[in-house]
Amino acid sequence: MILLERLRNLRVDHDITQTQLAGEFHISQKTYSKYETGQRQIPIELLISLAQYYHVSVDYLLGLTDNPKPYPPHAKK
Repeated sequence: MILLERLRNLRVDHDITQTQLAGEFHISQKTYSKYETGQRQIPIELLISLAQYYHVSVDYLLGLTDNPKPYPPHAKK
């Protein structure tokens, strides 16, 4: 699955361990490992946070595009 590959590749490319990343998001390493291996579904809030953390779009993480560039933020009304 593209999402799982991209999450792992981004983490490895940034030289971050699962334990370090789990600490950033206040979850256990075991829980993060299950997200990365597909044993547990990633909550949408965490998916958004991971995209922001890595400065990529959620569409990129999900494999809907190969362009990792994030979208510009919405203008506040």
